[in-house]
Amino acid sequence: MSDAPLAGDGPLVDVHAHFCHASAGRTDWERINAARMWAGDRIGITYHVASILGSYGHTSPPYFPSPEDAACGNEAMAALAAGDPMRLRWYVTVNPNHTAHALGEIERGASLGAIGIKLLASRRADDPLLDPICELAAARGLPVLHHVWQHRTREWPNQEISDGRDLARLAERHPRVSFILAHLGGGGDWAHTLPAVRDVPNLHPDLSGSGVDRGMLDAALDFLGARRLLWACDLTMETGLARLRALDVLGLPADDVADIRWRNAARLFGAAAFPRCLPADSVRAT
Repeated sequence: MSDAPLAGDGPLVDVHAHFCHASAGRTDWERINAARMWAGDRIGITYHVASILGSYGHTSPPYFPSPEDAACGNEAMAALAAGDPMRLRWYVTVNPNHTAHALGEIERGASLGAIGIKLLASRRADDPLLDPICELAAARGLPVLHHVWQHRTREWPNQEISDGRDLARLAERHPRVSFILAHLGGGGDWAHTLPAVRDVPNLHPDLSGSGVDRGMLDAALDFLGARRLLWACDLTMETGLARLRALDVLGLPADDVADIRWRNAARLFGAAAFPRCLPADSVRAT
């Protein structure tokens, strides 16, 4: 078997990754983390931009982590990133229902090297409780990755789900913040999301998710263009690889493919966040 990366030799940034930790109620957490890094190396991922989501429901609800659980997960993620600076970058995860703690945790995370903010389905995306977080994100220059269901048609128990329209309203209120709309292929009606976010230039869908619907990439490119899309895996790394294979057969210019693979991430987070990618002067001007 060839040792060449399955996704080719070019730089590749996964902007939506997750890791486990000892306080999440699993004894195999180290094996899970090691498996992700092995798969990332096999695919050819240059950097994983990752988060740990509190205790993943072990000691507080999955989408409503307690302040203690959020802080514990962030400390674990900071330690993982510090231990592997060649491959890992990270988001600080916060629950906006605890405003003072969330703001303090963002400041603490940034001091520990976090390059973005992760928001779960803890509050509807257009809720005013998110405004203080976004104001701090703007001041700190931190992109915000928000969990999204593609087309919200009803309420779901134990979470405050948001769709593209909800996140678009937040992004319009905070034009200085770069927002990442999570997992375009991760559930629901992606065809609803594309027109909902088309006219909000600071909102960038990531392509992660377990869905591999034919036509999704074509439609995303038609509505938004290559400059608005970010490559990512979330939990299903095999579908992330499948989307890279799909990009290869769409006939896109090499610059467009590079934008999706890593350049758009470098624009959002700053090229200095990814020094193992090509030099900063290769990032096409925005």
